Amino acid sequence: MMRLSGQSGADAPVRARPPGRAFVPVCLILAFAAFARAQTSGLAPVVSKPVSRTIDLPGELLPFLTVSLHAKVPGYVERVLVDRGSMVRQGDFLVELSAPELKAQIAEAESQVQAAESDRRQAEAQLAALQSTFERLKKAAETPGAVAGNELILAEKQVAATQELVRSRRQAAAAAQSVVEARKELEAYLTITAPFDGVVTDRFVHPGALAGPGADTPLLVVQQVAHLRLVVPVPEEDVGGVAAGASVPFRVPAYPERKYSGTVARIAHALDPKTRTMAVELDVFNRDGSLAPGMYPAVAWPVRSSHPALFVPRTSVVTTTERTFVVRNHDGRAQWVDVKKGAADGDLIEVIGNLHPGDMVVRRATDEVREGAAIPH
Repeated sequence: MMRLSGQSGADAPVRARPPGRAFVPVCLILAFAAFARAQTSGLAPVVSKPVSRTIDLPGELLPFLTVSLHAKVPGYVERVLVDRGSMVRQGDFLVELSAPELKAQIAEAESQVQAAESDRRQAEAQLAALQSTFERLKKAAETPGAVAGNELILAEKQVAATQELVRSRRQAAAAAQSVVEARKELEAYLTITAPFDGVVTDRFVHPGALAGPGADTPLLVVQQVAHLRLVVPVPEEDVGGVAAGASVPFRVPAYPERKYSGTVARIAHALDPKTRTMAVELDVFNRDGSLAPGMYPAVAWPVRSSHPALFVPRTSVVTTTERTFVVRNHDGRAQWVDVKKGAADGDLIEVIGNLHPGDMVVRRATDEVREGAAIPH
């Protein structure tokens, strides 16, 4: 204890302080030690699991069936029974054509059938008479000397020639009948019907127009919209995860609040050389009619890796200006392992590097955890 000279005895004693230079370094050391323990106190395992994520891909809706209807025979449009937007069933009448010259051809062919049938019947009657004469001569020839042998041979030859004539007339009658049937089949094409259930999306003709097989413009366009094709161009790097039968969700701008889905049905198995994508078709059933061909949906395409990936907590990955790494626990010491980031999955993130499933890494790592530093358990 010391007293200051010139002070009264009542003055309080003053205790001598130790030098301050020893106090500050101790505090800093304790603070850094606590910080290091806080950074390395938690370890997390490297987890191996399949990669399952989605990417947004554009798609296009197409009709499952579409057909442009043309006239098979030339004729004038008599009636158009449907218009754009008309719902049709398979077999419904759509367009009626008229072709007067075709009706005249059918009448001419039918008259030729009647003439051929008349010739056939006449030949058959002639054959019956000759056969009767030949049978009588043959029976009379059983009596020696009653009929000359040459007369019997001549009658037999006449029967054979008439039989050939009958066959020829029968063939001619059949050919004439075939012509009639062919003309009537062409006449049936004057009535155009719907080939399947669908909707008329385009109409190009009106009554009085001349139609025929040589016209480039179709009469109508019919599309099946209750069943649609969703075509998605899948990038080359993601085609390995395409699975037939998988259900894929998508949305359309017209109804952003609704979520639709389609089933993977057809895979092209070939890449487009220009876009390096593979066309994949999904079957979409448009039961309420809210979807339409030509829409461009946003498809949430699932990406599945063919092999498991490694995941660590997001906070385990340290990114500096020089490198990206995690701090692995190697025999109780910190080891920096360079990695590349992959897809995020909740609180985890995919990493690609020299890691193995089960490795322990610092859960909340920073570059303050120096390589080789002790990692407490």
